[in-house]
Amino acid sequence: MDKTNQQYDQITAICRDIFEKKMKDYGIAWRILRPRSVTDQIYIKAQRIRSIEDKGKQQVDDDIRSEFIGIINYCSMALIQLELGPSETEDLTPEETISKFMANLKMAKDLMMRKNHDYGEAWRNMRISSYTDLILMKLKRTKQIEDNAGKTLVSEGIEANYLDMINYAVFAMIKIEFEESTIR
Repeated sequence: MDKTNQQYDQITAICRDIFEKKMKDYGIAWRILRPRSVTDQIYIKAQRIRSIEDKGKQQVDDDIRSEFIGIINYCSMALIQLELGPSETEDLTPEETISKFMANLKMAKDLMMRKNHDYGEAWRNMRISSYTDLILMKLKRTKQIEDNAGKTLVSEGIEANYLDMINYAVFAMIKIEFEESTIR
């Protein structure tokens, strides 16, 4: 699990770098989005990945790798939006934004490490396309919970789904970055 711990940190460092660069370009304009709009952004990215996987080719330059990074980053943004609600103004400093962003990735990693202990790193034997499908399933669940005004009877809430999506996308990124599997 040391290998997973190190690789997870390397992936989140890549995501943080992209997040910081985009924040310099755009500020925190995403703070205006309602959580359900962030869910739809994640859906667009996951659906594009699945489309490319199914078709075996793409016509836009952004690769699958960048879409998984986008899923990780948007999930962290969604968690911030759930915590704070949307804002019409840039109400967070860059430092506060990065702190919240990274706290969410740490929360996801902590969850992954606990699950990884119990499941024995079964994720390493999965295909990247399975992560895509699991992310899409989690998105459907999230949309249903959003349509139910956030209420569930026995299921985990929206936050748990975002954390799982972060972890599935990180697993895909580990396979892409470290070439552990060419199975897509």
